[in-house]
Amino acid sequence: MTDHAALIKACATGDRSALKHLMDAEGGRMLGVARRMLRRQDLAEDAVQESFVLTWRKAHQFDETRGSAKGWLYTILRNKCLTLLRNADREIHMDPADLEREGDATVLEAAFDRLDQAHDLRLCLETLDPQKRMAILSSYILGYSHGEIAGRMDAPLGSVKAWVRRGLLKLRECLS
Repeated sequence: MTDHAALIKACATGDRSALKHLMDAEGGRMLGVARRMLRRQDLAEDAVQESFVLTWRKAHQFDETRGSAKGWLYTILRNKCLTLLRNADREIHMDPADLEREGDATVLEAAFDRLDQAHDLRLCLETLDPQKRMAILSSYILGYSHGEIAGRMDAPLGSVKAWVRRGLLKLRECLS
């Protein structure tokens, strides 16, 4: 039997293996709960991932006297699922072929091509994975939210957020 409270307390001290044990113990069940709430596999996976990230970050706030550790984990998951459901109205899901018809890819390519071949920003953008580059350009050139990008690229929201974040970090490093 897993001692969830001890694992959460270990997370609060920075023990990464404790988080892995929590994920192994509860990840599958949490995915099932999230899938039932969200009715979408990609959103459910995002919800579980983000729940474990929050668990790691907020483990120091867990108080055994206020409730069970398992209840605390599932409350985090429930709140994350509800947030994703509220935000789902803002997502636009499109077939990748529709993206071409709307011309977004053409606009992004044209904007990228207008950068001078020797321009530092272009050189740094060329080092990014195509997905990261497309997500960043969609955000900054077309003004799309992460949810809109996820819908247009047919990718999980958490992945798009990670692509943008990691891409921007890599750009910042490259440009400095």
